[in-house]
Amino acid sequence: MTFFHSDQLKRIAILQPNVPFAPSRLRFFYGWVILVVTTLGIIMSIPGQTAGVSVFTDHLILATGLSRLSLSNAYLIGTLTSGLLLPIGGTWIDRIGARPIVVGASIWLALTLVYLSMSDRLALLLGNLLAIPTSTITFLLLCIGFVSLRFSGQGMLTLVSRTTLGKWFDRRRGMASGIAGLFLSFGFSAAPLLLSFFIDGLGWRGAWLSLALLVGLGMSSLGWLLYRDNPEECGLVMDGEAAIAPTPSRELSQPSQSNPANHAQARDFTRVEALRSLAFWAVTLALATQSLSVTGITFHIVDIGAAVGLAEKQTVALFLPIAVFSTLTGYLVGLMADRTQLRFLFMVMMVFEAIGITGMAHLDSDVFRLVAIAGLGISGGCFGTLSTVTMPRYFGRQHLGAIAGVEMMVLVMASAIGPSFLAMFNAVFGSYRMGLYLCAMLPLMIVFVLIPSRNPQNIAVDQG
Repeated sequence: MTFFHSDQLKRIAILQPNVPFAPSRLRFFYGWVILVVTTLGIIMSIPGQTAGVSVFTDHLILATGLSRLSLSNAYLIGTLTSGLLLPIGGTWIDRIGARPIVVGASIWLALTLVYLSMSDRLALLLGNLLAIPTSTITFLLLCIGFVSLRFSGQGMLTLVSRTTLGKWFDRRRGMASGIAGLFLSFGFSAAPLLLSFFIDGLGWRGAWLSLALLVGLGMSSLGWLLYRDNPEECGLVMDGEAAIAPTPSRELSQPSQSNPANHAQARDFTRVEALRSLAFWAVTLALATQSLSVTGITFHIVDIGAAVGLAEKQTVALFLPIAVFSTLTGYLVGLMADRTQLRFLFMVMMVFEAIGITGMAHLDSDVFRLVAIAGLGISGGCFGTLSTVTMPRYFGRQHLGAIAGVEMMVLVMASAIGPSFLAMFNAVFGSYRMGLYLCAMLPLMIVFVLIPSRNPQNIAVDQG
């Protein structure tokens, strides 16, 4: 049950595709505007991503008095709960379109950041009023805050941006995702270092409040002004021109609506049909291993570095060279994604992910530090592009929000496990190393699931 009627919402004047301007009247393909603004939308979700939260972790521990394991468990509960809500959020995108979702998600994320900036003071106030241990109230308040943070930021703002970008391109989808990946890889990798300087200047509360203002006013306004759900509602077609017929060396994808001959080759899968395919689970689990491991590493990155004698700034600075590898890889993978089978690219991602995590287990070695940078950078570049390209190519666009919502649910739930998983190993063994070893094994196991998987569009053609 929803609190709104989707048809009524779509008829609201300010949400019409030609308000405040008609994209079809521009002299260039509006998909390039969509590329820019959806990329910015994902970057604006960073405060709700682990890359954005990790820099605030130690400050929250000092302010609240919670242990690292307790904070990790609050993050686990909040992230798991938000992940369970994302399939519903995915259907909202299909029913009411991108613009109301991006505006709502941006405002929601901003309000959550304001709430978290005051969470320790609110816990102290409630503890005095209710005669309940402050630590208990703090834990509960942070659980609520993390549910809201992860659902609005990592969840809906990211999901609506990726889904929208996937609907505007067909044969250029890989290239468009690669271009987006240039900025996303650098943005996410550089975020911890940039936010660290931000906190130095404004304090952790001031940093969160400033980010709330930026996202709440800035992104919500840009979302209403520039987001459009798909090219057809604007009188346009994907890619801005007729699509080129697939070649034998390229997987089938959802073709441009301007090419009726190719349209017969494509199929829009329902969510149930997608969930029954091996391909969906192969790529989703591949992305989930990255989400689990990298989230855990990022959340505890300062402590992992401190364990081998690295200062906070030295540890956080590792993200910059990772960003270089990730940025270059994301663009190259985008170009390759239009010309090769995606499962092979996923296998490359899995191998380098395992290499990078192994390197993180030995940061005290200069050689392994370089291995960690290269491995995590390359796998991260693959992740950014493949997470955008795969679902629309495999399953079409009509139910893309619902399908991607389930995928995002799995990724978010995996990211919830990562911090607590590593924190548990650190608490038991006094080191993150054993937990990192186990994380490195996961992507190598997924390779055996990827090998037999095939693009469902190809299977549909063969069966036809």
